[in-house]
Amino acid sequence: MLPDRCSVLEKGKQCVNPPEFIVSIISNKDEYMIGVTCEKHKQIVSAKIEILQNEGKVNDGKISFSPIKVVGTDCIHADTDDFIQIDMK
Repeated sequence: MLPDRCSVLEKGKQCVNPPEFIVSIISNKDEYMIGVTCEKHKQIVSAKIEILQNEGKVNDGKISFSPIKVVGTDCIHADTDDFIQIDMK
């Protein structure tokens, strides 16, 4: 599962936009996911990661923005017979 909002805080408040990109760093043969962002904050996130890389706080490597593909389904249907009751003693 991914967060339902962009990872950026603006003036102490979390961005209300849904995430559009998974932000990761590709280093050698490994890839590290570090957050999600919207289109509006893509450049800000990139600049911040570069600063953190220069300070040695984040692995060096190529910053990658992978588009998030939203998938919806209606194949799961709930029925009252599907629910169970658990009695705690």
